[in-house]
This record gives sequence, structure tokens and C-alpha cells, in this order.
Amino acid sequence: MNAGRRLYAQYLSENHETGLMELNTNQETAIRLLRELISIPSHSREEKAAADRVEDFLRERGQKPMRRNNNVWVRRQVSDRLPAVLLNSHLDTVQPVAGWTRDPYSPDMEGSRIYGLGSNDAGGPLVSLLAAFLHFAGRDDLPYNLVFAATAEEEISGENGISLILEDLGKIDLGIVGEPTSCKMAVAERGLMVLDCLSSGSSAHAASGLGKNAIYEAMKDMEWFRTCRFEKTSPWLGSVSMQVTQVEAGTQHNVVPDACRFVVDVRTNECYDNRTVFEVVRKNISCQVEARSFRLNPSAIPENHPVVKRGLALGLESYGSMTLSDQSLMPFTTLKIGPGDWQRSHTTDEFITVDEIRQGISTYMQILDGLELKNP
Repeated sequence: MNAGRRLYAQYLSENHETGLMELNTNQETAIRLLRELISIPSHSREEKAAADRVEDFLRERGQKPMRRNNNVWVRRQVSDRLPAVLLNSHLDTVQPVAGWTRDPYSPDMEGSRIYGLGSNDAGGPLVSLLAAFLHFAGRDDLPYNLVFAATAEEEISGENGISLILEDLGKIDLGIVGEPTSCKMAVAERGLMVLDCLSSGSSAHAASGLGKNAIYEAMKDMEWFRTCRFEKTSPWLGSVSMQVTQVEAGTQHNVVPDACRFVVDVRTNECYDNRTVFEVVRKNISCQVEARSFRLNPSAIPENHPVVKRGLALGLESYGSMTLSDQSLMPFTTLKIGPGDWQRSHTTDEFITVDEIRQGISTYMQILDGLELKNP
């Protein structure tokens, strides 16, 4: 029995008929909303209609959501003296790939599966977090303030997504990021930095034996990227990874190239931030190098953090995530967790199951119900 199923069984055993009725109601509401959202195309930068629906959904339930561009959030403020917990997932999807065998915007249900683009990444986590928020929003005895945010542009790490509203959200002490992790706790997540490199030479006729071949100059630096090993290794994410992924040089076969451009994909672990890795690169290669951005940093949460300890007490597993999320843009402590399987993300005929959504809701509820944070 996996962690989500164990939590679901535990929830029912502790709450009996009342818990079953409430969980069934939350599940049915979440599934209805998920199917609505699947039917609304919401590719990155095109999330307006999906954001409208989430905003309306919250208002229909007596909430007072706030809005900035295609980002929607709502707050349950208990006391200014309490810490704040953010529940966040994203509205946007990638474009559907060519291999779909069904309409990606038709929320078909077959058995326990709910098909559709974004059903798994990250519609299931989004509606499960929203169900958990509404469950706790009416409570006056919460030991923290609770914020739910459905945000845009996660799939492109855009500037008009979560980063746009960080100041509006106010001080956040803990973020729970909803992504498909099979309800395992992603206690560390790789960062991303893309490097554009330029090696220079001097041109000449290829038959002359003269000139300085920029490709050969670039090969020296490429070899450094291939063999470099950073000293610090993450127990969750392993070593910093650097891969040359694109190369461009030359104009024709008989001209020694005077420029060679190449791209390096760098995946950082939580032992280094992106700027630190960049400085190491810059000092060890001879070509010109520029980072496209330093924004997408790695993240990690201590094993003794209350939310991790709470998850471990519930029997949840911990792991390191190789995939990027909006965690990379959050300047506060975060934990990534949610229903669904990350290996289904961005695939043809994407789906999530009814049981996974039920498990997600109960997992979020139990984590939040026993969570104790220090006052700020």
C-alpha cells in the first residue's frame, strides 16, 4: 500500500462516516472543477479563462479572491501574529504533443481515469490543494494563516506567474507546492541555468593550414564541462550536472571557422546556487560565457522542518526531484508534494485517477491538520 492509500485509510478510520462523507464531497467537487479546467485551454500565457473559472469557483463558495493578471489567490487570515502557509499550484499547461489519440481538451472519464491535457500536471494537485484550503478556511483555531494561489506560466518559468505576486502574498513562512509526486515529499529540487558560450578564432582557407579553428578552441572548454566535478554532492540530487546540448559553427566546408557557439544545460543541486556555479565556470573556461538567467535556483528543506517531520510521521516517503517547478522562484522554505505521477507529465493521453485525487486531498488535509510552525 503506497503512502497516499495509507493516509486515505487512516483518515477514514479516524473520522468514520463523517470523514467519508466529507472526503467524498470534496472529491466530487474537485473532480468537477478539474474536468471544467481541462475543457478550458490554458497554455502558458493563455490562462485567463482558467483563472476566471477558479476566481468564480472561489466566489461561489463565499471566498474573496484577489487577482493579478492570470494569477488568483485567496487568504484565510486568522491573526497577524501567526505564520503563513502558502498552498500553490499552476493553471497553465504545455502545448499538446502530436501523438494524442483523443481530444486533449475533452475531460473523458474511463473507469477511474480522468483524461485531458493538464489533468496530471498540475490540475489534480491544484484542485486537491483547493479542496484542502476550503476545508480549513472556515476554522478559527488554525495555528497559521492559510493562502491558496493558482498561478500562471509555471511551465515556462515566466515572469508573470508566481514571481509577479510574491509581494502581494505578503510574508510566507512555508510553501506547499502542488506537483505530481505520487504523494511523496520532494525535499530537494534541482535548479536550472542555461549558458551561452562563444569561442573565437580566426578564419582562413581550409587548405592553407592557417587560421585558428574556433571549433578546436571550443572543444577544450567542452571537455572541461564534460569532466568537471563539483566538490559538494547532494544526498538527494547527486552532483551538479553540466551538458553541452547545442553547437553551431562554420559557414562552409573550406573555411576555417572563426566562431563557435554552444549551449550548456546546467542542473544545480542544493549545495550551490546558480551564481556560485557560474563563477566557477567563468574562472575555468577560456570562451565568453553568459547565463540566460540566475532565477531558477535549486531548493531544499531540512529534514527537521515541522512539515517534513509531519509527513514522516504520516508514513510519507522523501526523495529528490530532478524536475523543475515554481519552487525555484520562491524565496521561502517550500515542500513539493501532490497526487499524480510526474512521468505522465507532458505525455500523450495524460490522465490522473480518481483515487489519486482522493489520496491527494486526504494527504494535504492530514499534513495541514497536524502542522505546527513557530510564530514569526
